[in-house]
This record gives sequence, structure tokens and C-alpha cells, in this order.
Amino acid sequence: MALGASLALLAGCAGPKYTVDDGRAVNPVLLEQIGLYGKGEQVLRPAIRRSAELNDPECDRQWELPFALASSKGWDENDRVAWVRALGVDERLTVVAHSADSPLKKGDRVTDIDGYTSGDPADLLERLGRLRDRGDAFELNTKSGQPVKVQPFEVCRGYARLAPPNTPELQDYHWLMSYHPLELARTDMTEDEALWTVLWTQGLSEEGGARMKTYHYGTSILSSLYTVATLASGLKGAAMAAEAAVSAAQKAAATAATEILKQQLIDQAKSFAANRIRDQVSKSVQSLTQAQVVASMQQVAANRGLLGGISRVAATTFDQADGWAYARMKQLKADPLAGFRLHQKLLERSLLSNAIALDPERMEGLQALTEKDGRKDEVVAILKGIRPETLDFDVGDMPLASAPQAFSYDELPSRGRDPYALGLVEAMLGMADNAMSGAMPTGMPSATSR
Repeated sequence: MALGASLALLAGCAGPKYTVDDGRAVNPVLLEQIGLYGKGEQVLRPAIRRSAELNDPECDRQWELPFALASSKGWDENDRVAWVRALGVDERLTVVAHSADSPLKKGDRVTDIDGYTSGDPADLLERLGRLRDRGDAFELNTKSGQPVKVQPFEVCRGYARLAPPNTPELQDYHWLMSYHPLELARTDMTEDEALWTVLWTQGLSEEGGARMKTYHYGTSILSSLYTVATLASGLKGAAMAAEAAVSAAQKAAATAATEILKQQLIDQAKSFAANRIRDQVSKSVQSLTQAQVVASMQQVAANRGLLGGISRVAATTFDQADGWAYARMKQLKADPLAGFRLHQKLLERSLLSNAIALDPERMEGLQALTEKDGRKDEVVAILKGIRPETLDFDVGDMPLASAPQAFSYDELPSRGRDPYALGLVEAMLGMADNAMSGAMPTGMPSATSR
């Protein structure tokens, strides 16, 4: 009896130990970014589910799940504590967001998928991804021990994902999946604004997919890292790939631009709009002046001009994605002006390094659609009384974006020795399975080295 009790005790002690919040000091920036990541996922996941109601027979389709997962496996010890503190996520696969009809709720921990279990969350996610893409219902188990039936659902192609917490500035726009920077989560998106973001991402794939695929080499879309990233972009391997991609993009922007564009895009772009707003807006005034709107939208145009690789191809069809989203919002009986509302929030908060805020030519195109619907005055009200047609834009201050020019694939880099030359998603498609380990190219910074 005593021996049996001792063996049972030893077996219990030998079980896996998971990170808990012991109250230690953690990186406050990373802690905030993990919180933003969860906040953004929690508004986007219901919007993704809502987009399935389109049931559009003409769009290319892909499968989604009613929940989003995360794991802190592989992160440094202090960072794992930050994941627990910010989102309740430890090394196990943990639900961080879900739609209303999801069988899993926030905080549920997945232990096995269709009878398969593993101590490596990446292995579980890869299995989950394969089952998702079959489209058939399957079972998984949670810590509670109760089997749960999961039914994937179809949406228009174009996964809408947020940048991992360690690279909040990441932007990557691809015909299969787009990463939006975490600053979108700072806007407290409404349900309709989140739906706009999802539909816009799908529209980018539908409207720009043919052009992007023209430059897309025949890489397999079945790589493990890509599959895992579609389910949990904050997982260590995907997060480290994002680190490398951001670093590569920054280097490319610094070396590829001419001296004039360096001055316009790098030295001035990030500070110009913010400085104008800070200098001109008092704490008691919440609205923007016309000069401030002009400055902000020029910054948005500059951001679009800085995109590289496949994202640069995608940027030539941002306006078409606007129109696609506008039409589908109406089909879903959602507010088609949500794109303007979200744009205004982004400008007022000086969150301008993203593809959702409108630059001048996109504003003009989207405004034309609303005028056909007789909603011009509503748009003016959303923009706090500023009429877009009265804004005085200097095209010379908007290099590579709104300035008239022919598009050429010759402007794009070749892969060469840099796997990230064409962007994160494109790189992950061609990465071998050993990329799952989180290893990065030599010289790339770690998540905690900033």
C-alpha cells in the first residue's frame, strides 16, 4: 500500500510543469503587446465567422476554425510569465479568442486532437491544420477531459491575422494570408470595423490574387510553418520568422530607396504626421484640422510606398480591396461605412503604419462608391465635417503610392540568399519543417533583445 502510494506520488511529481505567474518583473512592452494581440484576436475571430455568411460561390475558398490558439512554448522564461499574465497562456495550446458558436471558450486548453497528442504545440497545430483543411468535423479533448466536436467553416480566401507580439509593426500582404500590425487593436474596433478588416483582407486576395500569383513561384502551400502560422502566429517558430522578416524589410527599405526617397520615407515619414498633430492639436480639441488630415494621409501613402516583396504587388490593388469590402458589407447588412469609421480612428490616434487607413487616392475611390449610394453627407459626418474633395494634397509628398506611375515587377527583389526578400508569408511557404524550431538566420535579433 505504502509502495503504491509512493509510486503514485512520484508519477505525479514527474508530470509536466507549466509556467505560472510568480509576480516577477517582465518586459512591460511585450506584456502590453501580448494583451493587444489577444484583444485584437477576440474581435477578429467573430468577424471571421461572420464573413462565412457571405457564402460567395465566386470567390476562392479556404477553411477556418471558430477559435484562435496560442502557446508560450519555446519563449524565454520571463516572456512565458508575460504570456500567462497578459492572456492566461502557458506552454499548452490555449484558446485566446472564439466566435459565439465555438465549442471552445477562452482559457480552454487543448490536450489532444482527433486522438493525437504531443508535448510540442507545433505538432498539435500541424495536425489541427490538416484536419481543418479537410473541412470535416473532428474531435479534440481539453483539460476537462470531455471530447469536443469541431466543425470547420468556409470563408473567402485570405486569412486575416495579426502580427505576433514580438513584432507589432509587421505588415505582410499576400494572396493567401495577410498580417496586420498590432496597432489596429489600439482602435477598440467595433464588430463592423473588425468585419471590414476581415473582408478587406479577403478582397485583397480576390482582387489582387491574380497579380500576386503572377510573381509567386511554385512553392508548396503545405509547409509546416505556414500551416502553424495560420492557426497561431504568436507561436515561437512563427514569431521568430516574423522577427527575421521585419529585419529584412527594414534593411531593404534602407538600401533600395534612392537618396531622395530615403529622406522622404525613412527620415521624415514616421515623424511628419505625428509632429503635425502634436504641434497643432490641443488636449481639449479632439477633431483634426484639414492640414493634419493631409499630413496623416500622406503618411499613410508613404507607408504603402515602403512595402516590399509580394506586399508591394498587393499594394497596387488596395483600392480594389476597398471596393470589394464595401460591397460585401452591404451584402451582410453591416455598416458599409465602417471602413471610414476605422480610418478616422486611425488618423485621430496617429496609427498610420497599416493598410486599413486610407491614402488620398483610396479615399477618392471609396467616396465615389458612397456617393452612388447617396451617403456622401454621412461620410462627411464620420470625418468630423471635413470633405475629402476639399483636401489639398501635394502628390510630390506621396512617393511610390499615389504618384502616377506604371507598375513593374522589375522593381521587386529576387529571393537570392534572403528567404524573406518577398515577405514573411512567401518565405514560410518554402521553409523546411525544421524552421518550426524557431531558429533564425544568423545575425537576426531575438524577441527580447530590443
